Amino acid sequence: MNKLIAFFVCLLSILQLHAQQKKDLNILKITKIEERIKDYSIAILNATEMVDRFRADSLFTRGLVQALKVPNSFYFPFDSLITISKIYAPDSSFRIFTWQVMKDFSSYHQKGAIQMHTKDGSLKMYPLFDNSDYTEFPVDSVRDAQNWIGAVYYNMVLKTYRDKNYYTLLGYDENNAKTTKKWMEVLTFDDFGKPVFGGKYFDYPPDSIKPPQPAYRFCLEFKKQAGAKINYDPEIDRIIFAHLVSENGEVREKQSLIPYGSYEGFHWVNGKWIHERNIEMGDPAPNINQKNDPNQHQK
Repeated sequence: MNKLIAFFVCLLSILQLHAQQKKDLNILKITKIEERIKDYSIAILNATEMVDRFRADSLFTRGLVQALKVPNSFYFPFDSLITISKIYAPDSSFRIFTWQVMKDFSSYHQKGAIQMHTKDGSLKMYPLFDNSDYTEFPVDSVRDAQNWIGAVYYNMVLKTYRDKNYYTLLGYDENNAKTTKKWMEVLTFDDFGKPVFGGKYFDYPPDSIKPPQPAYRFCLEFKKQAGAKINYDPEIDRIIFAHLVSENGEVREKQSLIPYGSYEGFHWVNGKWIHERNIEMGDPAPNINQKNDPNQHQK
């Protein structure tokens, strides 16, 4: 009996050693690929000529997919790819890669992919194809991965409603030479596990600055380099964003919009992001009441 126990202990040790060796080999494979594509990821952003940026993007994308195909790649961090956004869902059910390629100084194209967590470590991935250039109304529809409204994501907020998960993505788009866009996008997964972008998740009164209702995703577009804030604050459980005002009084000219110095936001209630006109922040920016809301005077 003792010999049988010893045999199984020895067998288990051998299997564990084999599994660890296999894991180490997979990590080594991915590390080598990461090292190879690191320069491409930098060239996507910094190469002088457009043809070189798009060539770097093509080579980078091929290499990234090759790395993700290595078993159990889901938790490999790709830390050296500093120009690529990599965000895990708070429940670790997936992660999303996003980046952007500048066509010229007045046009940007976003790229991305969702990697799902799988029990067997195999690759389940949804490439994202930026459809922004092919629509005049990016806020008016639910979209799939093939018709994604591109953004480089910098935060993700997980909320639930009636036992379903809702992942709110916050991202930016350099857009063009005059304006930057920041996006708030709710991501869900359908009955087949495929990603679904957008929906009627936003409740706010209309004004001339925000997207017209019904809005299936939320966007702030403002003057280039104006630095308008939109992010999630876990301490107050709100997504906060800057009040925008026009420098010249023409609110329909997005390139004239700049932060006012106060904030509004959204609070998740019963499966929707409900607008709150005034959010008090810790910085010295003055809070304003509804009748002095700069947007109210510019409808």
